[in-house]
Amino acid sequence: MRNLESVAGKIHRGDALAFMRELPDKSFDLVICDGPYAVTTHDWDDVSDIQHFNLELLKSFSRLLKPGGAVYLFGKPDCVDFIDYRPSLALQSKIVWYQPSRLAQGRVSYTNNYDVICYFTKGKVKTFNLDDIRVTQLVELEHRLRCERVPSVTNGKFGKTAFNPDGKNPGDVWGDIKQLTYKSKELISRGMLNTIQKPEKLMERLIKASSNPGDLVFDPFCGSGTVPVVCQRLQRRFVACEVNPEYRRVAEERLASAESEVESANALFSSREFPGDRETATVQAGLL
Repeated sequence: MRNLESVAGKIHRGDALAFMRELPDKSFDLVICDGPYAVTTHDWDDVSDIQHFNLELLKSFSRLLKPGGAVYLFGKPDCVDFIDYRPSLALQSKIVWYQPSRLAQGRVSYTNNYDVICYFTKGKVKTFNLDDIRVTQLVELEHRLRCERVPSVTNGKFGKTAFNPDGKNPGDVWGDIKQLTYKSKELISRGMLNTIQKPEKLMERLIKASSNPGDLVFDPFCGSGTVPVVCQRLQRRFVACEVNPEYRRVAEERLASAESEVESANALFSSREFPGDRETATVQAGLL
């Protein structure tokens, strides 16, 4: 069994399932799993039964999570269908990551324009930082206030719900974070587009929502290293794994660059007076 301190802050090369068996129980506050979808011809996506593959992953995550910890599992709409994950984890939401810009190639059916992000917890939710992930209200304030004054609302279950000027809960359909394109500055290579590399903004929302600074985040399929990079910037600790040596090399290069940015922000924070904490300084320095 591996010691957590010896693996934290590193991207380990190897098979994720084998690596997880070496990790101690109740180690992590959050798991972000962007693994195989079983829909492409890539070797890493060659999974014959994605539902039962994901079921085994969820069982492992349940063992590794602390009570109240969270899992975000990426996949296609059927990625957890017809399997019983309930003895291991509780499914809180199926988030739809909507991408209307995808090519509409369907000829006999409707084109899939979204991925799902299955949000699980180990028991009762421990961390959900809503104020850190609020999005802009799209409903005019005057109309919202009229709705709040309707008797069925004021006297009902959600009678204490009020307009928040800082924004609203992003809900379970996300169309505000776009997938990467060939012109995206953060794209590492065209070969990673849409199959391997996810937007940093997407991972930021998940990490901010379900963890706090100093928490330990696990990424079993690290790919190009987006989760470790975002963890580094948000002052979360991480443990990551990637079987492909080229992807791991790219991820480590990105992580080194992110570490340099954080060091620059810390130096700026110590030399100038910024209101708030170090994350505020990092934001004001243009690094988040």
